[in-house]
Amino acid sequence: MRILRSIEELASAPRGAHLAIGNFDGVHLGHRALLAAVVDSARRSGHIAAALTFDPHPTRILRPDSAPPLITPLPEKIRLVQETGIDLLLVLPFSRDLSLLSPREFVAKVLHDGLGVSEVHEGENFRFGHRHAGDIATLQRLGEEYGFGVRVHPPVTIRGEVVSSSRIREWIAQGRVDRAGRLLGRCFSVRGAIVGGQGIGRRLTVPTLNLERYSELLPKRGVYVTESILAGRRFPSVTNVGVRPTFGGGELVVESHLLNFEPVAAREVEIAFRYRLRDERKFDSPAELNAQIGRDVRRAQAYWRRCQAVAGS
Repeated sequence: MRILRSIEELASAPRGAHLAIGNFDGVHLGHRALLAAVVDSARRSGHIAAALTFDPHPTRILRPDSAPPLITPLPEKIRLVQETGIDLLLVLPFSRDLSLLSPREFVAKVLHDGLGVSEVHEGENFRFGHRHAGDIATLQRLGEEYGFGVRVHPPVTIRGEVVSSSRIREWIAQGRVDRAGRLLGRCFSVRGAIVGGQGIGRRLTVPTLNLERYSELLPKRGVYVTESILAGRRFPSVTNVGVRPTFGGGELVVESHLLNFEPVAAREVEIAFRYRLRDERKFDSPAELNAQIGRDVRRAQAYWRRCQAVAGS
């Protein structure tokens, strides 16, 4: 997949792309359905399949005080978009100047002059241009004027629930990572460097791997059944997202205890959240916390046995 990072770079891109536009935070099942439709129509017509996204997320420029943390930081979003078969990804720097473009100006400058699109795919609730003045009907009218088609896609629903980034964000914030994963089409995960901790776990409870400080979306504080991926190897794990109240509290940390761990040379870890076990709470002593960790581990082991049984049935 080719990645372009400015409108000026589009001069070197093939004309006639089939395109989807969006923030694509999470690259969830709704996004994947839209991107798959773009890839399918582009392949059948002999054009390239393209996607246009923004960095940073527009709310971080327009409403920084209320901007939500990201489900998928940009490197992860790029990786997930590439998995869909998209040929060209335009990561457009979002600025106040860009936000002031009217719907017509956006279509003329980016879609027509820049990309020379032949077809645009969007959801029925698509909005664009200054103050979200343009909707899907606006896009269709401008498409007729500038010579590209517009295909409108209905929302994707899972068990009666509309798939959306905002809904996924709500489930993760509530700790319902299982429900978030259902809408994502995969486990919600975070990725980062492994850093040294304070050694508390190794001395007083159980050894853990500690994720570097993470500034994007994390689940509600608590203990989770997880899968930790190190150098391509997957380990069942139990992960705590919290402040270690038993040891006096502090900054928020993400620490994973790997079950059946074998030494692996790795500088990064990806932690995939499967199921919430309990809230984080303060214990009266390290021994009491250690006993609870033992119960958490046994519940996690039972969870993985159930998964194996389902997979083998």
